Amino acid sequence: MKKVGLFIDTWYPMVDGVIKVVDNYARRLINYCDVVVFCPKTHGYSKEEDEALPYKVVRCLSVPIIGNDYEIPAPTLDPKFEALLLLSGIDFVHIHSPFSIGLAGALFAKIHGIPIVGTLHSQYRQDFENQPLIGRFKPAVDIALAGIMRVFNLCDECWAVNGGIRDLYVNEYGLTVPCKVRLNATDHEPVADPEAAAKLVDQTYGIPSDATVFLFVGRINFIKNIDFIIRALSIAKKEMGLKNFRMLFAGKGQDEEKLAALVKQEGLTEEVVMCGLTDKPMLEKLYSRAKLFLFPSLYDANSLVQIEAACQGTPTVFLEGARTAATVTAGVNGYISAGGEHNYARTILDILADEEGYSRVSAAARKDLYHNWDDVVRDIYADYCSFSK
Repeated sequence: MKKVGLFIDTWYPMVDGVIKVVDNYARRLINYCDVVVFCPKTHGYSKEEDEALPYKVVRCLSVPIIGNDYEIPAPTLDPKFEALLLLSGIDFVHIHSPFSIGLAGALFAKIHGIPIVGTLHSQYRQDFENQPLIGRFKPAVDIALAGIMRVFNLCDECWAVNGGIRDLYVNEYGLTVPCKVRLNATDHEPVADPEAAAKLVDQTYGIPSDATVFLFVGRINFIKNIDFIIRALSIAKKEMGLKNFRMLFAGKGQDEEKLAALVKQEGLTEEVVMCGLTDKPMLEKLYSRAKLFLFPSLYDANSLVQIEAACQGTPTVFLEGARTAATVTAGVNGYISAGGEHNYARTILDILADEEGYSRVSAAARKDLYHNWDDVVRDIYADYCSFSK
């Protein structure tokens, strides 16, 4: 295998989990073969930053979506993009999204008779149901879902980010091609000195050294259920006696003002700290300082942030029914709460009351759930090569 094409329908300077996955693939695959990332011209992108990457990036025209973080790629309206794809010389296609650029990759693979795999990163029915134009009409959602499944079913094989997502696509979405689990990973490393890391975090964000710290990392978007976190902590404080804690949110997003208003409404202004975007070294320290990573999202398929937290021995508290919790064994290497803010609040208090049990779960989280990209991408490249045998 000489050259792999990675196809994704969004790219830097936008940041999300799928972009991080593809970037980590590309940075390591260049140790084995040439790599080209096909992606859109997202708002604010820099040609100079693209050229500074260790792999090649080919972008196509895109159209902004009003009221949304994402843009619609339009490769068929960009003859330069189509020419560069045609002349790229790629001999393996890996699509990471099923929309216009993913479709372009799938059609290229079929026309040229080269292998193609697709990674299942998202719960697309939820995405469509949250769209204002089609979400209220189930037939429209069904049609949209059928459209993306036609793209994934063009693949020789699909890779799911955990067993829960594989079951969802096979049993509910209509995936007909072979599907196996390929876990995500992280490029984070455990901090060398947790005490020094905690001290720096406390100084940076004004946190008492004896405060219990909870953390959320990701897009500040209510689709991630971050409003649920605030309501649960409000209950824990007002009704269950939780004291001396801080809730840190690391990230940016469209619902920052709504979150600030909810924090004020629930009387958590002193406890909630908005960290904004942070660099990787500080993010590692935030995970290390946190007692628990609070992630009640029912939207995510398998978020990288839970792996980043596990790297520092910080267990995640999920909600029952979350697909992203499929890699976790409750009470062993993470926690899964029953639904509802009261149950989530009670779960947090119960965890804090069992220090010995927490220590076991913390150690198991790092041991079981922390995977590094070097090992994962080595195995992925071996999978790529198996299609050529």
